[in-house]
Amino acid sequence: MPHPPDIVLYRPEIPPNTGNVMRLAANTGARVHLIEPLGFELSDARLRRAGMDYRDRATVRVHPDLGSWLATTSPERVWAVSKQGTLRYCDVDYRPGDALLFGPESVGLPGKVLGASWVDGVVSIPMVPDVRSLNLSNAVAIVVYEAWRTLAFPGADSREPATER
Repeated sequence: MPHPPDIVLYRPEIPPNTGNVMRLAANTGARVHLIEPLGFELSDARLRRAGMDYRDRATVRVHPDLGSWLATTSPERVWAVSKQGTLRYCDVDYRPGDALLFGPESVGLPGKVLGASWVDGVVSIPMVPDVRSLNLSNAVAIVVYEAWRTLAFPGADSREPATER
């Protein structure tokens, strides 16, 4: 069954952000790939607390580097998410097999990753001027839910949307 694009966190630094992403993945069916080095241990209490009891329901894989991740997962397309993106995240026609690549909280994705030949596009999330960034787990949630929406929410419960009265 199709699922939202894979979530790839390149060198994540803050355990609660990664825990929140794991919880998001458990709720959407997305898979999470963590690219080392990590700024924390997977046993970190802050990671467990943010992920709550959803951590065991998320598919999470750790890779030593981006090359290893690419070789073992072979994503159809890779969308890097960065403030430097020239395409808005909501203007992408997401497809099964896509991957969403996010950088570390303190510095974002490096230029060599943004310009890599295997990156199909760099997308951004619109923000007002003169602000630095969104929280990583919030940014992941925004893009994952948009991608899942464009795929018609495969795997979601079958409740009908509420109608207006």
